[in-house]
Amino acid sequence: MTEQVDVVVVGMGPGGEAVGADLAAAGLSVVGIEANLVGGECPYYACIPSKMMIRAANSLAEARRVHELAGSATAKPDFRPVAERIRAEATTDWDDQTAVDRFEEAGGRFVRGRAQVTGPNTVRVGDQELTASRAIVLNTGTDPAVPPIPGLADSPFWTNREAIAAETAPESLIVLGGGPVGAELAQAFVRFGSRVDVVEMADRLLPSDEPESSRLLTEVFTREGIGVHTGVAAERIDHDGAGFTVDVGGNQLSAERLLVATGRQIDLAGLGLASIGLDTDRKFVEPDPQLRIADSVYAVGDITGKGAFTHMSMYQAHIVTRHILGDHDVAAEYHAVPRVTFTDPEIGAVGLTEVQAREQGPAVAVAVAQVPSSARGWIHKAGNDGFIKLVADTDQGILVGATSAGPHGGEVLSMLTLAVHERTPISRLKEMIYAYPTFHRAVEDALSQLP
Repeated sequence: MTEQVDVVVVGMGPGGEAVGADLAAAGLSVVGIEANLVGGECPYYACIPSKMMIRAANSLAEARRVHELAGSATAKPDFRPVAERIRAEATTDWDDQTAVDRFEEAGGRFVRGRAQVTGPNTVRVGDQELTASRAIVLNTGTDPAVPPIPGLADSPFWTNREAIAAETAPESLIVLGGGPVGAELAQAFVRFGSRVDVVEMADRLLPSDEPESSRLLTEVFTREGIGVHTGVAAERIDHDGAGFTVDVGGNQLSAERLLVATGRQIDLAGLGLASIGLDTDRKFVEPDPQLRIADSVYAVGDITGKGAFTHMSMYQAHIVTRHILGDHDVAAEYHAVPRVTFTDPEIGAVGLTEVQAREQGPAVAVAVAQVPSSARGWIHKAGNDGFIKLVADTDQGILVGATSAGPHGGEVLSMLTLAVHERTPISRLKEMIYAYPTFHRAVEDALSQLP
């Protein structure tokens, strides 16, 4: 059976859902296809429920700081309220009917199934073939990558999905991977009373961020009792029915649960992209500024390799929607992509790291200001770890990157994101009035160090 429509959206994560709904509302005939949950990873297993867990864990940490500031308090962890909140408020017990209804009410038609691109304008799902006269949009997202460690595949390990769905905090937990997902969940569970070890193959936590961020997080984790094992790899994993044993660098770590947070992957071959002439051995597709990967085929979100963030997916979705509807001047820019790791302290970053900036060749200047030394950081006292790092192109006199680590680090990042995005002259940033006493004053302190 063959059906012709204007647009076929394969994968209904945040970006795919947005493209499909907006195009349908504009009067195009749109079919959206999703094998899993409409809305993607973010509302069910990532952004939203994980931040509920982190918010709850941080409230425990804040209660434990009372003795430094205001007397005494006792905090007794109980994982049940956050587990219940995740089920009731975030995921509706992992039911996506509301999202499906929202898409259909916008005018789209939804098909549950696993789709495959079969040609330049065709998509197959089950026994149905769809021909797209205007566009195919791919927003398939990614799945947790599971490394080929002996003993892992046959064990009942967790990914972020099982961790988010947990009803109780484990007595102990080993986390493979010290990137944002592993770091966030490690800290959340240790604050709920779990004994936690993090194993990271790279020589530091958060290896894609600034070294200062890695050192800060290592100091905080060590202080909170998290075992940090960097520069080593898990060599073998055993599970005896009651718990895990992991061989790491000649030592053994044991825990009730094992969380694998070693990255994400996508099956480009299984998606059928060879049928439109693409190399399916690559990790990601390579879109043009309008997000096209082939004639009338667009890609949005994780699959593009521009950042596995909901805000990236939504940004790209708006560009695709506008281009399909006839705005041929729209184009994506990636010089000011913000990203936040929601640990405590929060670590927000935008644009280039110092290493990336130096690799690109411009004259680079760097400035670092410590949050505890700022007025607000000094007032904040307990839990005031953090810093501001600015990366400047001195030839152009602008910021090309920045990191905001500390209390509300992701919120402080907003002004730095605007500065990098708009290429605001450093001279103008120095002339701004910064409210006193705010965490933003640390930005002013860092700017004063730049030429």
